[in-house]
Amino acid sequence: MFEVLVYVYENYWQGDACPELHQLSRKLTAVGFEAEEIQAALVWLNGLNIAAQNTQASRPAAETATSPDLPPAIAPAGFLPQSAGSLRVYSVAEQEHLGAPALGFVSFLESSGVLPPHMREIVMDRAMAAPGEPLALDDLKIIVLMVYWSFGEEPDALVLDELCDDAEFRVAH
Repeated sequence: MFEVLVYVYENYWQGDACPELHQLSRKLTAVGFEAEEIQAALVWLNGLNIAAQNTQASRPAAETATSPDLPPAIAPAGFLPQSAGSLRVYSVAEQEHLGAPALGFVSFLESSGVLPPHMREIVMDRAMAAPGEPLALDDLKIIVLMVYWSFGEEPDALVLDELCDDAEFRVAH
């Protein structure tokens, strides 16, 4: 599945340039990906599209205000910004599925200021929908790239380098 996602990222730089899923399926088949890989990637991409469309950052400012009919305590998720003093607690299922290296990397990106809370939640959602237990760090990096891609954003050059760089071949100074 991740090979298909990398192909989509590399060939459709902006998420809105990507064809509809049924047309993308035909293109991926023509390139030579296996039907099972394509299906898994399309299901995953559909979930990404839904998450990106429903997040606060993808809504016009007028829509992000809480409904006057709902008190803030029960307003729909994604409508309230995260407060500066809030803390994200990972569930046992998230800890087991992602593993310490992947959670550490998410924490690193978040503390560096390059992964805002709304994008972190989409990363977590899509990571939980990905195969592998624990999820490989390289696979998580692809997920982070795809989340940026879904918003039509390109990560900062240093972040992109961190996401695409193979740390195995780094030389310590």
